[in-house]
Formats: sequence, C-alpha cells, structure tokens
Amino acid sequence: MGDDASALHARGVLRYVGIVLAASALFATAFTAWTPASLSPGEFVEELLRAASAGPAEVEQAPSGDEILPAESGLRIGIVAGHSGPNLDSGYVDPGAVCEDGLTELEVNQNIANLVVRSLQAAGYNAEPLEEWDPRLTGYRSVALVSIHADSCLAINNDATGYKVSAALDTAVPDRAQRLVACLADRYSEATGLRFHPDTITRDMTEYHTFYEINSDTPAVIIETGFLYLDREFLTREPERAARGIAQGLLCYINNEPATLPEGAP
Repeated sequence: MGDDASALHARGVLRYVGIVLAASALFATAFTAWTPASLSPGEFVEELLRAASAGPAEVEQAPSGDEILPAESGLRIGIVAGHSGPNLDSGYVDPGAVCEDGLTELEVNQNIANLVVRSLQAAGYNAEPLEEWDPRLTGYRSVALVSIHADSCLAINNDATGYKVSAALDTAVPDRAQRLVACLADRYSEATGLRFHPDTITRDMTEYHTFYEINSDTPAVIIETGFLYLDREFLTREPERAARGIAQGLLCYINNEPATLPEGAP
C-alpha cells in the first residue's frame, strides 16, 4: 500500500472512531437526561431523536433544598384537583369535606393543585391541570399523574394529623407506581414536616376511580395533603409548602432520584 493510500486509510479509521465516540456520547447524554423507567420505549426514542437534531445538551443536575429543577423536557404530567368540576353523572360539583365555617376541601385542593402546576410549568414541564371528573382522564397517558385531596374537618382525635399517599392496589405498572409513592411520600414529608399517616389509607384511596379511567401504563397516585381540622392552619396559610413537596416528589420520580418510604408505610 502506498503512502497516500495509507494516509487515506488512517484518516478513514479516525473518522469512523470519531463517529462511534460521538454516538456513544449522544446515547449517554440521552440516558442521563431522560429516565428509562419513566418513559415508554416510543417516548424515549422520540426524545433521543430530538436530542440528536438539537445538538449537545447540558446534563441536568438533581434539585436540592427548595430548588426546582429546570428542564425543557416536554414530558406531560397530570395534576388533578380533587373534587373540582361537575360529576359527569349528576352534573353537580361535590366540594368534598366541608368545615363548620364553610371552608371546603375543594378550595384547599384547587389552591395547592394550581401552585403545583405553575411550579412544574415554570420548570419547563408540560404540567396539565385536570378536574376530578375530567373527560380527558379516559385513557389518559402521561409520565405521571397525581390527584390532590385533603382529609376530614372533623375533630377525630389528636392523631388525626399528617398526610397519606397511595397508588392503586391493582395496577399494570406496580414498580413505577410504588416508586412514585415513595418519591411523593419522601419529598412531601421533607417539605412540610408532616408525618406519614398510613393507618387511615382507605379503599377510597387504593381503589380511587381515576386509577381505572386512565391508561393502564400511566403511574398514578392520590395524596391526602393533611387533615382539615388539625392541619388546617398549614393547609390554608402555607399551601406553597404542600405544593413544593408534591412538585419535588414528581421530579424525584422523573429524574430517578433516591427516595425512601417513611416508617410505617405499607
């Protein structure tokens, strides 16, 4: 082989190696930026192709403290304000728990849900506000869905304080649903200081109607953000802390961050 041919061959080899290394870097970036556990194969491929056409991207860093992770991901997240909107059967709005002075669970749920949606949208996520009986929930697909509720106004006892998070007992995606529960419970506890209250998780939560309306591949949870009697002051005066805990719980799930279920969790 002559000198010119040898040089040409060497350049070809170097070009091939460069292409392989560039492709490897692209795949590594994609696997870092998007969570395979949270995306369907089709969604992951779409994100990968988008990354390839957009050029190099910065690797996102996990949020710390009160920080909400900025990310132009476009991932859809469903946020349901419990008891909002008319019941599709009766046509009436059920306000949920109603306190003696007229405060309703619906008011508390809607306020926190609005704050969660705004926080996630500001962070670049496609957070979608939904009503309790929203027709869009039929077959709904998203990276995650959270339905926000609050507990009783009644003076039950001194232990009736704290929050609860539950997924469906029967779900097609148990691993992802349980990870979403762990992230929500862990981050909500950290943001609010409230204790996890697993003893009062009811069938109304584990068999929540929305779980069976959405697409079976959508991981979903319901959260009771506190009791409207003993936790009323927190829920009405510091709703941004409740919203922060829910938003950070969702980011924990999406970004595959570590999370631990609180003591006593099922």
